[in-house]
Amino acid sequence: MKKASGISRWFHLLYLGNLLWSPVFDTGAGWVDWALVAVVAVIFVPLYVLSWLRADLVRWWCLVPTVVLGSLVTPFNTGAAVLFVYAAAFAGLVESRRVAMRWFVGLSALICLFAVVSAVPMPYRLWGLLPSLIFLWLVGILQVEWAERERDAAELRIRTARVEHLATLAERERIARDLHDLLGHTLTAIIVRAQLVAADPERAPAEAAEIEGAARAALSEIRAAVSGWRSASLETELEAARAALTSLGVEVVVRRDSGLAIVGSTEHELALAVREAVTNVARHAAASTCRIVVEARDGELRVVVADDGVGSRGPEGNGLTGMRERIAALGGVVRRSGSAGTTVTIAVPLEVAT
Repeated sequence: MKKASGISRWFHLLYLGNLLWSPVFDTGAGWVDWALVAVVAVIFVPLYVLSWLRADLVRWWCLVPTVVLGSLVTPFNTGAAVLFVYAAAFAGLVESRRVAMRWFVGLSALICLFAVVSAVPMPYRLWGLLPSLIFLWLVGILQVEWAERERDAAELRIRTARVEHLATLAERERIARDLHDLLGHTLTAIIVRAQLVAADPERAPAEAAEIEGAARAALSEIRAAVSGWRSASLETELEAARAALTSLGVEVVVRRDSGLAIVGSTEHELALAVREAVTNVARHAAASTCRIVVEARDGELRVVVADDGVGSRGPEGNGLTGMRERIAALGGVVRRSGSAGTTVTIAVPLEVAT
């Protein structure tokens, strides 16, 4: 492809042959006319090649010098008006459509001017200028269309790469939140049971079995979370919360509206939110009672986790931040109050949750 494109570009230089019409067919032409053709070729060909290699230099190092060269030579050799066609191609390559059109108008005005002031006699003057005037617009507009397609394709590639990058970041954040929720809850339960073993050696066999079971369950959940297949159940999390907090001596009261049918994706996020809230109660609250309510109220599905512990006014940790991100993705909010114990309220619009 690149080789064919290069051959095509060299082929376009054949249009410089228009410069030869004057010295070949003008019986009065001398060596000066031939020398002028040679000078134009020597100056223009490097400019033409540069336009392939450095698009950022085309305006000032290719377009403007080509217009100047054409303006100096065309009054004496109307075939040099072909340089204005090349200039139109340069303008179409690097300028916006509006700016390129201005260049085309200006180049057309120059050709019309040289139709009046050229030293070449009629009708040879018009034969040299009219084709360039026509092809200036044809080639220029085609170049503008091609350049716009190339720019659009480049922008599409950039947008696609950006979307893929953002999707990758979002997936990483999802997995990180899942792992935090899974490991935070499970490790807390394991630590609590290990402390019970140390305090009461007689319970060691039973607690060791519970610890093993919790570890195996956590391993399975982590594998599923990394694969993106895990779907947490709210009912399961409520039972796990009851078991974990009861083992710490915390009385758990759970109330759930029996008529609620929650969609799977929303239930998954709510279950992980409950897990994080209960983990915080187990770690930090030093509570004696914890109340968990799942209900529909004022057009929202609300999950409330309230304890009567020490309360908290400190900054939010990664767990609560991740919870907010999860629920915000559903159009919901998370509210925390810590004046008397801690109350975490998770609210999601009913049209999203059911």
